[in-house]
Amino acid sequence: MPATTENNQGSFLGRISIRRNQVMSMDGSHDQELEDLELFQKHVSDRFTDLLSSTTDDPSADALLSISWLRKLLDEFLCCEAEFKAVVMMGRDPSQIVKPPLDKLLPEFLDRVVKSLDVCNAVTLGLDAVKNLQRLAEIAVAALEQIPIGDGQVRRAKKALNSLITAMTQEDGTKGTERSRSFGRRNNNNNNNNNSSTNRGGFRSLSWTMARNWSSAKQIHAMSSNLAAPRGAEASGLALPVYIMSTVLVFVMWTLVAAVPCQERNGLATHLAFPRQLGWAQPMIGLQEKIAEEWKKKEKKGSVGLLEEMQRMEKLGQSLVDFAESFQYPAETERLDEVKAQVEELGEICKKMEEGLEPLQQQIREVFHRVVRSRTEFLVVLDQAGKLSTPPL
Repeated sequence: MPATTENNQGSFLGRISIRRNQVMSMDGSHDQELEDLELFQKHVSDRFTDLLSSTTDDPSADALLSISWLRKLLDEFLCCEAEFKAVVMMGRDPSQIVKPPLDKLLPEFLDRVVKSLDVCNAVTLGLDAVKNLQRLAEIAVAALEQIPIGDGQVRRAKKALNSLITAMTQEDGTKGTERSRSFGRRNNNNNNNNNSSTNRGGFRSLSWTMARNWSSAKQIHAMSSNLAAPRGAEASGLALPVYIMSTVLVFVMWTLVAAVPCQERNGLATHLAFPRQLGWAQPMIGLQEKIAEEWKKKEKKGSVGLLEEMQRMEKLGQSLVDFAESFQYPAETERLDEVKAQVEELGEICKKMEEGLEPLQQQIREVFHRVVRSRTEFLVVLDQAGKLSTPPL
């Protein structure tokens, strides 16, 4: 996370903590609450504006949906999540977050959080599949780096590249990745108190093997189906940050599914609709339009996964397959020079994947654990509020 972002977030969280611990008049408290809400909106807008501008203004910046760009996206998500929790919950009387409309909006938000956990699992499974593609590309690079290039090296590279291209054009990019893993620790006491564990956010370990009928498109659609912007007086109260964070959560999960091969993604480009009149949503809308445009192009070709490194790998792989199919020893010097440049570029992509995919998976695990922890904290506060509102027997 950039130092300036860290400083801004620390200052914002610190200010909220100090204010909530001060004794203030109701009028002053309300005014400062509005100021906090405005600042939260501004921070969300600024973060996504930076993500959008990095894809348009600076050619040397991280490309849209590249590994490094996705890591920045997850950093910004974690910042938004921390500030959201501070605005809604830090030092607040529990009774304040069970009043209408939060009594309905918070449970809906926490349900979206649960659905996002499956998306995190599916995306990390998809990244395992991307690692398999990387290994195939590395085989081809190792073969075509040999000097001089002979029939044996070309045949070896061609076999690996054909497997690479075939895997990239499969309907489900995660096929062939069968190993089962888990983000969380196993809950050995689940038989004794499974309902209590779930209600408190203590999720059992989630299997990497997704159910056959699970669909990333349906999951994102379910997360966004009842997402409605607050109106009237609700638009200036705590309903607003809940709506903003819900929108951010849905957008980030949708973007991850767009970038990484996931189970059943067809048609997902049309499932998001953010209100254009809200200033903080504008950069997200701009990013969504860019991603959706690329998605539609790729769907026509039958390919899955918009990860920038995968797109470049697919293009280079197809070009090198064409070279391999027409190869005759000795090859023309001009053609060999062209192939050498392509092999070097493919090697650089493999290096970026080697350096970036594991940290990206670790960040997704961090997102997973963070939202589980926050959900637990919200459930505890809601439980406290319920006890306070229940009259003694």
